[in-house]
Amino acid sequence: MSRSERLLDLVQILRRHRRPVSGHTLADEMGISIRTLYRDIATLQGQGAPIEGEAGLGYVLKPGFMLPPLMFTDEEIEAIVLGSRWVAKQPDKRLAAAAADALAKIAAVLPDDLREDLDATTLLVGPRAENTETVDLGVVRQAIRDERKLGFLYRDAEGAASGRMVWPFALAFFDKVRVMVAWCEMRQDFRHFRADRMSDLTATDMRYPRRRQAMLKEWRATLYAPGQNSTKNASG
Repeated sequence: MSRSERLLDLVQILRRHRRPVSGHTLADEMGISIRTLYRDIATLQGQGAPIEGEAGLGYVLKPGFMLPPLMFTDEEIEAIVLGSRWVAKQPDKRLAAAAADALAKIAAVLPDDLREDLDATTLLVGPRAENTETVDLGVVRQAIRDERKLGFLYRDAEGAASGRMVWPFALAFFDKVRVMVAWCEMRQDFRHFRADRMSDLTATDMRYPRRRQAMLKEWRATLYAPGQNSTKNASG
């Protein structure tokens, strides 16, 4: 068990006790020496944990304490690094840069032992697929956040082009393609639009009349509804 995991376990044990618990009891439950227990208590107190008490009297954690957000287990660190590395290799340049910046910010404030784990993780991401997209996915993401309509030219699998005005509410990232999920005004239905078939993207100031979370919930329901395979497989 890493030191960070041990500190997390200590906080969880203290959280279970509403009355002071002796250091020896805590040390026995965690399988560590009393000296290590005292050091861990001091470390948590130094990080802001409201642990009251002292050797010989016992320790108690004040109610309402939230676990420090930058204390992670080994697997949590691997998940953060792997996810950030994958996003950093996506063709969405702004999102890729944001992933790299976020990882750097996390590393800057982690305890030394966790920072070493972050740098030493051996989970790697392969080279990204060649970018064939001609639209700025950052514009799509902004439209989704702001619940604004998007206009663009779309070419189907046969190459036929049509102008669209849509209400975007989700963006799916696959290995080789990105897919925007939206309500299409022309089709009057949910549609999936491959980003590599979109062009002439135009952001508008027009707010669409639905909330994106409501549309996302409704769209998900269509994926599994009987007889709705046409919606599930609809593209453009």
